[in-house]
Parts: sequence; C-alpha cells; structure tokens
Amino acid sequence: MADQRHSPTADLLIRGAVVVDGTGGPTVPADVAVVGDRISAVGELADHDARETIDARGLTLAPGFIDVHTHDDWALLADPDLGFKTLQGVTSVVVGNCGVSPAPASELTTGTTFAGMGDYLAEVAEFPPAVNVAALVGHGSIRAAVIGLQADRPGDARERSELVQHLVDALESGVIGLSTGLAYEPGRYAPQEEIVELVGIVAEAGGVYATHMRDEADDLLASVDEALAVAAATGVRLQISHLKSAGRRNWGSVTGALTRIDEARAGGLAVTADAYPYTRGSTWLEQIVRAGALDGPSAFGHLEPEQVLVAGAPRHPEWEGRTLAELAADRGTDWRRFADQMVGDAGRECLVILDTMDEDDVRRVLAHPWVMIGSDGLPTGTRPHPRLHHTFPRVLGEYAREVGLFDLATAVHRMTGMAAAGFGLSDRGEIRAGAHADLVLFDADAIVDTGTYRAPTTVPAGIRMVMVNGATVVQDGAVTGARPGRVLRRLGRSV
Repeated sequence: MADQRHSPTADLLIRGAVVVDGTGGPTVPADVAVVGDRISAVGELADHDARETIDARGLTLAPGFIDVHTHDDWALLADPDLGFKTLQGVTSVVVGNCGVSPAPASELTTGTTFAGMGDYLAEVAEFPPAVNVAALVGHGSIRAAVIGLQADRPGDARERSELVQHLVDALESGVIGLSTGLAYEPGRYAPQEEIVELVGIVAEAGGVYATHMRDEADDLLASVDEALAVAAATGVRLQISHLKSAGRRNWGSVTGALTRIDEARAGGLAVTADAYPYTRGSTWLEQIVRAGALDGPSAFGHLEPEQVLVAGAPRHPEWEGRTLAELAADRGTDWRRFADQMVGDAGRECLVILDTMDEDDVRRVLAHPWVMIGSDGLPTGTRPHPRLHHTFPRVLGEYAREVGLFDLATAVHRMTGMAAAGFGLSDRGEIRAGAHADLVLFDADAIVDTGTYRAPTTVPAGIRMVMVNGATVVQDGAVTGARPGRVLRRLGRSV
C-alpha cells in the first residue's frame, strides 16, 4: 500500500492495524484514515492529523462483514440496534430471502401492511437501523398476494401479469433482485416456467436471483439442476442459498452439487452460493409438518422428534429450548400428534432447529472458493439458532484459525469483497481510499463464537470496534446506540 500524505485532518485515524482489505490479498500492516463516511487514506500515515486516534497495534482491521442471507426484515424496524448482527462484526445485511419479504402484504406476511417493497424500504430509510440494508423481493410473498398461500396450481394469464407487475414495481423501488423459497408454500407450487419468466425480468434489470431450492435432501441434485437451468435460460446472476445436504442418507451428496456448479461456472454461468458454519438448520415447524418431514422423506429430509428443537414460540415460551420428543414425553402423548397440536396452537410463530447435516459436508461447502457466508438466522424467540449471533466469528475462529479450512484473508474476502461484488453493493466490502467506512477491528487470535444451541444469545469474543458509514456502532463488546445504516438500492443507489 503506497504512502498517502498531505490529506486533510481525519475524523478518525486507526494506527498500526494488520489490514485485511477484503480482496483476498495478503494482510499488510497499515494506518487507515476516515473522513465522514468514507475511508480517505490507507498506508503509512505518520503525518496525518486526526480528531480521534485508535492504537490498533496487535489487532486486525477488516471491512465490515456482509451477511448475504438474513431474515432480519422485521427486526430492522422492531430492533434497529440489531445487536445480534453488529456485535459479530456485521455492517450490511441482505433481507427478503427464501421467497419471503415484508411486501406485498399477504397471508404469508401476516402483521405487515406494506403494499409494496417501496413502502418497506421507505420505512427503513426513515427510521434507519445500525446496519446497511439491501433487499430482495420474495417470490413467495408476491405469489401469496396474487394467487394464494396454498394454491397448488399455475397462475392464469391475469395472475401472471400481476406477478410480473409486483416484481417490476419492486425492482423500480430499488430491490437488488428476487428470492424464491421453492421448498415452502407457496413457492413449491410454482412451475419452473413461472420462475423463468420472473427471473428473466430480474436478469434484464441487472439483479440477482437467490434461491432456496426445491429440495435439499433426496432430490438435492435435481434441485441444483433446476436452479442452473433457470440461470442458463435467463442469464441471471444466481445465488444458491444455504447450500447443504439434509438427512443422514444424503450426506456426501453435496460433492455432486458442487461439481455441477463448478461445471456450470466453467461454462460461463454466474453462479455462487452461501453457507452457514453449523450442522443444524432452522425453519418454521408449520412448514416441515406440512411438507411431511415428520412422516417420511421430504424436501427437509426425514425428521425424528429428537432432531427437532424449539427455538421460538412466543405464545408458548415453555416450549423453547426443548425437543419435540421431550415435550411430548412430558405430556405423555404421541409426539406426532403433539406436533400437529403445536402447529394448531402456534401457527407460523413456532420456529425450530433441525439436526440434519454432516460436519464433513459443512466443511466441503465452506471450503469451496465461490461460497460466501450467510447466517440465515431467524430473530425470534429466546433460544434462536446460534448462527443468528455467531456465524462470522465462528468462521474466523473455528474454521479459519483452528481448523485451517482457509486462511484469514480468504475468510474475510468471502464475507466482504466477494459478497459486495456478488450483490452489487458498490464501494463496500473493501478497505481502500474512497470506500465506505464500514469496518470491524478484532483480535484475530481471540475472535470466536461463544453461543450454544441451549445458550445462543451470548456476545462473541474478540471484537473491539465496529463502524458503519464512519460511525461507531459497537465498542468493546457493547452497542453504542448509533444508527447510521442506509438502504442500499439496486445498482449502487442509496438513500
């Protein structure tokens, strides 16, 4: 990094950090100056004056982490400090995943009244959170509003036209693309032709298509093939969400999925994926029951009651932190019958953690060079999946430092520069002059996740400071209350 001298007085000067710049290149000792919301200089800045100086010797400075797969849509308004993200170094989130976005209002988005994504983004911009926000519009939300949540049929001509109009309106409001949840209602009822039509519009707009595929268990490879076929038909940039293989009998099949995607990339398709560093997933109990996962093979695998742990149940907090097997045994009732009763009592509010994956598979996916990091956390209940609070420190502490799956610079690149490029977030994800001052300062020898499935909401260790757009949102393991986040609109536009 070249010396950069004779610059104006900085608002902040971070001295002597080991800089991991987000590009995947080698780490370099350097000073970093911040003026306003931007990085003004990087290098040996001995002659720079600053209103505030941080002695960062012995610490690592990286771009703020970008969580490319979140379900923070409602939390951004209800809990704008978003401490469960900022305390782990996250400075930007992508919402609207798995086919579910807060708009348009429908049976799928009970409790919201946003007619379109423009209304939602305007609300976030008016009451800014601590982090930056980029949004996808959910195909499931659109389909539920137009055709219905449980309508198992293709749309007619009028309905297809309405689906298109909702998507166009969302793109014009600044969403960065479309997501699908093809394992869930109503996405699972949509034929491939419907997806191709909508994704074609996204491709023309320069957006991204993120998909929770139809099946992550027995039919994983067929689901990958469908996603790749949609990308080939439209030319869209494809993001495969939380790539994994669910169910013991399917362990190892991620190798075939990775090979298929490698071949598609070699053939010219723009395909990447994201993953979280855990062997358990999380979703709504209602969806796994309706998909038949407790009765036999399904898109979520075949689940036994010991594999289902309740993470959140606002109407029944006594369920939280207990398995379906434990809850049924306490009541002296059949576990399968009790699962139906839980759905009847709690509906879509009951979130569960599912023990379905293999550690070797998790490592195979994380090690692949085009895989980004996404938490897929669901911010509900007293015992959410620990990925909500700990994904990024776990990657850096467990998989980079302890396991050696990749080096520090590679890990940081996956969660910063690669993510920003893939989702079109301009001037984010890198430490360089002119980039936005989204930064995280941490101890590379100490950073680690501290949460467990029974106690998931602890604060990760090793993070000293987090900055968003030049404002400090975390200092020494505590949120500051600052809320400098911005809405990051398609093709780099922001408010």
